[in-house]
Parts: sequence; structure tokens; C-alpha cells
Amino acid sequence: MPAIFVRPGNTADVPAIMTIIESARTFLADQKINQWQGTYPDVAAVEEDIANETNRVLVVDGQVAGTASLIDGPDPFYRRIDGEGWQGKGPYMMIHRFALDGRVRGQQLSRFFMSNLISEAYAAGYRDLRIDTHAQNKIMQHVIVGNGYQFRGIVYLDEPVPERNAYQLVLA
Repeated sequence: MPAIFVRPGNTADVPAIMTIIESARTFLADQKINQWQGTYPDVAAVEEDIANETNRVLVVDGQVAGTASLIDGPDPFYRRIDGEGWQGKGPYMMIHRFALDGRVRGQQLSRFFMSNLISEAYAAGYRDLRIDTHAQNKIMQHVIVGNGYQFRGIVYLDEPVPERNAYQLVLA
């Protein structure tokens, strides 16, 4: 069985992270989902996440197989939410730019990766986690809801299709 773990990303990981993002971009396009179909996320965003120590990578058998960013709130795009709205007004963390390499798709590693991000946020003292995804991205929604998040409404980003389904996980 291969070693599977999560660690902070570093500059040497940028090429592998960008390959994962391109794989995810193609996967979304093949499903006719207009998410990540421009240049974002790009190398600059990944390098900024690494510099800010918010990037995390999933490592499977010595290879970077997933990427995500675990970021302290507040997020300006989360100020406006249409729907039930956020529960509570305390500090929160967000998970952004979550993607797995297509070569590991179907191995339940997204659940493992998400669970590790949730555990890291919890260990840092956060009990409120937030995430968003495209309304047509049913696979990501399955990962999010499968990890205990609740749908809270719609938030608006600066992308060609700005509406995103927003989810929150409040931990005890």
C-alpha cells in the first residue's frame, strides 16, 4: 500500500500543482462546466498560496496528487450570500482551489484530503469552515457534502460565471 499524506506545498511542487490544475480544467470542460476555464487558477495564484503558507498538497506514493488552499477568513466574496446565510459570525477558514490529479480519481482520495484539511483547521482552533463550487460541479458538491458541509446559499465571485454554491461546516 502506498504512503498517502498531506503536507504544505513548496516551490518545487508548482509544476506538479499546475499539471493537476490543468487536468481538473480539462475534466471540468469535458463535463461542460464553465469553472476554471480561463487562466485562473494560474501559476501566480499557486505561488502566492505557497508564499502565504496556505497551499497543501496530497502526496500519494511519493507523487503530488492533489492541491488545495486552506485560508483564514474573512473572504470578501463571502460577505454577500443569498439563501439561508452563514451560521455564526466568528472566525473561519476556507478551502479554495481544491483539485486532484485525474490519475487518482475514483480512489476516494478527495474525501481523505478534505478530511485532513478539516482536521488541520480544527487543530488550529477553527470550528467554522467554508467552501464554494460551481452549481454544475456535482462531483465536488458530493465531496463537500460527503464531508459534512451544509449548503448555505449562493455567493458571487469575479469569474465568467460568478455564482457559486456556498457550504459551511460548523464543528463542535
